[in-house]
Amino acid sequence: MHRRKSRTNSMKYMLAGGSVVAAFGLLADPRGLLPTPPPTKTVCQEVVQSKAILSREQLSRLLAVPERSNKAQVRQVLKEPYCQLPDVKVRAGVSSRREAYPLAFDSQTWLVILYEGDEYASYSFSFRH
Repeated sequence: MHRRKSRTNSMKYMLAGGSVVAAFGLLADPRGLLPTPPPTKTVCQEVVQSKAILSREQLSRLLAVPERSNKAQVRQVLKEPYCQLPDVKVRAGVSSRREAYPLAFDSQTWLVILYEGDEYASYSFSFRH
C-alpha cells in the first residue's frame, strides 16, 4: 500500500511539473530564446525613379512571370524601380543585382527583385517597420 501511495504522489508531482513547463511555454516567447539573424539591409545605392510604386495588379502580374525570364519581361510588368540596392552574392561566383519597389498599398513593405545577369532570378519582400 505504501509503495502504491508513493507512486501516486510521484505521478502528481510529474503532472504538476509538466503543467508548469507547459504554462511557461504558453506565456514565454520562444523566439526570444533563439539568436536572431541580422535584418537584411535595403539601403538604396542609387534612386532610379523616385515616384515608382508597385500596385497590386503589377504584383499579381509579376507572379505570372517565370523565373529565369529575361529582365525585359519583368520590366514590362514593373517598369522602372524606385532604386538599385547593393549587389549581393547569392551563389558562389555569381554577383546578383537587386531592384526595389515600394508597395502602393503598404509603403513600409518593398518588393525586391533579384537578377543574375539579364535573368530574373527571384523576388522577396523587405519589411521596413
